[in-house]
Amino acid sequence: MTSSKQRREVQGQPTLSNEALYIGIDIGKFKHVAGFLSKTLLERHKHFDHCPAFTFEQSREGFRAFVERIQAYCPLEQCFILMEQTGHYHQSLLQYLLELDLPVFVIHIQRRQEGMVKTDKRDALGLANQLYTQLELGAQVANTLQAIRRALPPSEAAAQLKGLVRHRYELVNEATQRKNKLTAICDELFPEFTQVFKDPNAALALDLREHFPTPSAIAAATSVELRTVRRRNHPSEAQFVQIQQLARQSIGTKDTARQDSLIVEQTLLIQELRHLQNHLEQLEEKIGQIVEKSREGQILTSIPPIGPLFAASIIATIGSIGNFEDAAHLKSYFGWAPIRTQTGVSFDRTRLTRAGSREMKKVMFLVAWKAIQMDTEWAKLYKRLVPRLCFYDERMQAYKGKGKALGHIIGRLITLIFALLKKDYELLNKLSPGAEPPPLTLYDPELHHRHRTGHYSPLRKEGPKNRIVQHSS
Repeated sequence: MTSSKQRREVQGQPTLSNEALYIGIDIGKFKHVAGFLSKTLLERHKHFDHCPAFTFEQSREGFRAFVERIQAYCPLEQCFILMEQTGHYHQSLLQYLLELDLPVFVIHIQRRQEGMVKTDKRDALGLANQLYTQLELGAQVANTLQAIRRALPPSEAAAQLKGLVRHRYELVNEATQRKNKLTAICDELFPEFTQVFKDPNAALALDLREHFPTPSAIAAATSVELRTVRRRNHPSEAQFVQIQQLARQSIGTKDTARQDSLIVEQTLLIQELRHLQNHLEQLEEKIGQIVEKSREGQILTSIPPIGPLFAASIIATIGSIGNFEDAAHLKSYFGWAPIRTQTGVSFDRTRLTRAGSREMKKVMFLVAWKAIQMDTEWAKLYKRLVPRLCFYDERMQAYKGKGKALGHIIGRLITLIFALLKKDYELLNKLSPGAEPPPLTLYDPELHHRHRTGHYSPLRKEGPKNRIVQHSS
């Protein structure tokens, strides 16, 4: 809640009824600081560092106090707000402001100048100044990380999938950790086990390891006892005979104390892994249902290499395709924007930017890799690009640097994703309330083939161009 001193300051401030108010917010864990800047305030205080600021709590009451403070300066329609994307701490405030239909902009976390004293007020006013210079003065920035962009609320599907996709990512990492530990235990207890079961963490292998945790237990088991872990005809009788022979001659640890410790750890890890896998199945089923029902999901899954899980990651990462002006911005956000360093003719290098979403870098790499393995237009394009972009190694009898061709495919895929989603987004925005949504524009392999053979037809139909007609006098 505002203090009596703050209330007196609010009452004493003149209303900026005829000009825009630019607000920068320094995000904190428990409190936020807002800096206010306008043409009048800048003239009055001479420098943006001296303009007023306001501290409010990360709570519903604090958010209301912040909005009341804005209204003391100007109507809400005249304010523009900028905040940094700082983990999850800004999400609650961002959602609250978007619900009020306030124009909110976001920016990457800014690096502070060396030698300057760090204060929350200075950071907030610095953001307000960036917003002022880019919107009011139209200043351009050389560093794209300093460019602001309008924050639009995510689509319904993106809002649902964001948390689910992130949780699935965490569960997959945890399951991988358990598998790595189980593999290490297998290598110590029974290293010959993988001669029969290539994957020691497969369902059948885990059943066998759980029932017969040591080589001596497997060697002493009867054929009837071993068959209790069979699923249909697997493992076969020959595999049972082989695993028992290997168990009798195993070089695994014979230390009884160490075996007891490994058995307890292995049993608990198997239970944990099954629990995680069960949660993953439930999560993936829910994700698949959301993707199947959403318009974005149907568009993305119409592209051959993109399945429901890949589509869910893309939708959750994008949020709203309206946040991106063109395909180049989406590529940069996905982390697939090339950086070229060139001077004269002696040095010319191209590499990927380190910025962007790490998860989407992996997703798009897997999507493109899957695409070139299938019978798709992407695979045909990849085969044509490899001889052009890659160096042929005579000694190895193979092309080197195929990542260039694969990166080109990824760029084309992101451009296609942007074009299809953007077209659908613009069509939906033109609808009047309650109107029936238009049919989806899905990926068409035949149309793609015609594009590649020279019969290009843009998704956006341009109007008739101006023509110069010469009239005879």
